[in-house]
Amino acid sequence: MNRTSTRLNSRPPKTYAALIAQFPLRPLHDEVDYDNALEIAGRLVGRTDLNPDQADYLDVLADIIQKYEAQHHAISGGASSLEILSQMLEERGMNASDLGRLLGNRALGSAILRGERQLSKAHIRILADTFKVSTDLFID
Repeated sequence: MNRTSTRLNSRPPKTYAALIAQFPLRPLHDEVDYDNALEIAGRLVGRTDLNPDQADYLDVLADIIQKYEAQHHAISGGASSLEILSQMLEERGMNASDLGRLLGNRALGSAILRGERQLSKAHIRILADTFKVSTDLFID
């Protein structure tokens, strides 16, 4: 299947209907759908200015992504919390700076990924809420 390029503005649409028009919420059938969904989610995740329509859209999109990942990108049982976090970031096209911004301190992301800092309980809650996963994934 050919990769599709989703034309996205730097600012996501403000209404749920406009978000649906840009990228309809439907099951993901292949890696192209998955990559496009991650691109859309990446533009919404971590923004502090989401309105209720955008937050609702992101919540449903995250559920769809999570379902696809559970079926096609299962995380191995023996992975450490750092390996799991690294894999989740990679799958979403996020880097250490993105992680740091998500946790409230840009430099913190690099320190965590290098193993120099541990995730706090607050960090684990943020990650679990953001990635829509159990907090247990981030506890070794």
